[in-house]
Amino acid sequence: MQESAPIAVPDVSSRPLAELISLSGRRAVVTGAGQGLGRAVAERLVEAGADVLVADLDQERATAAAEDLNARRRGAALGVRVDVTDPDDVAATADLAVRELGGIDIWVNNAGIFPSVPALDMSAETWDQVFAVNARGVFLGAKEAARRMSDAGHGGVIVNVVSTAGFRGTAPGLAAYVGSKHATRGLTRQLALEFAPMGIRVLGVAPTFVPTEGNMAAAGVSDPAEVSHLMSVMQPTILGRLGVPDDVARVVLFCASDLSAFMTGSTLLADAGETA
Repeated sequence: MQESAPIAVPDVSSRPLAELISLSGRRAVVTGAGQGLGRAVAERLVEAGADVLVADLDQERATAAAEDLNARRRGAALGVRVDVTDPDDVAATADLAVRELGGIDIWVNNAGIFPSVPALDMSAETWDQVFAVNARGVFLGAKEAARRMSDAGHGGVIVNVVSTAGFRGTAPGLAAYVGSKHATRGLTRQLALEFAPMGIRVLGVAPTFVPTEGNMAAAGVSDPAEVSHLMSVMQPTILGRLGVPDDVARVVLFCASDLSAFMTGSTLLADAGETA
């Protein structure tokens, strides 16, 4: 079987700025999009013109998020349950995106978990679960997205939500999380290399801690007013405020759009200068 010729990323320097940031006509899948960072990402992608498959382990959250997006632009979103650790489930989600949206141009691997357990107390099962979601899930999503993009012959963009934990150690109790995010950062570089001949770019976005429903629940914080106390034990930023989900979503939008057309393999820090 003869291999197809590599697909070169086009030179977009003659196109106007508004056209470069537009995602009109593009189809995206965002995992873990029922709330928090994933939902903020889906909102920005829809605003930029993309149709989005809102994928989440919680079907109710996925459906509610999609309904909200459809209220903003009719027919822009579809909610679906997905277990990112299950190869068949991820493949079915990719097939659904092709069937319902018409294809896949953008895939955002956002789903992640971060149980806090001291390393000496951590069970092998907990370690495996974290890696299953945070690393295996990224690999499965990227692989299935790349297959659909390659079959369509038009390339695409895969964005992996990493973390500042992918650059350094962090709070005690997060050995599995830190390990999985280092793995995801390395996977981003490797997949960029392997997928480049198909015209597929792979980028990472590494946020610092941002107060979302999931982050606060994991930290045992139920009241948003308690976030400031929580942040007092973490490295402060230099920009004078806490980050919000949309701070990260805008960086993902940059990666997904043609503004970043000459970038692949990099992981962009969205951390207010936290990471040395």
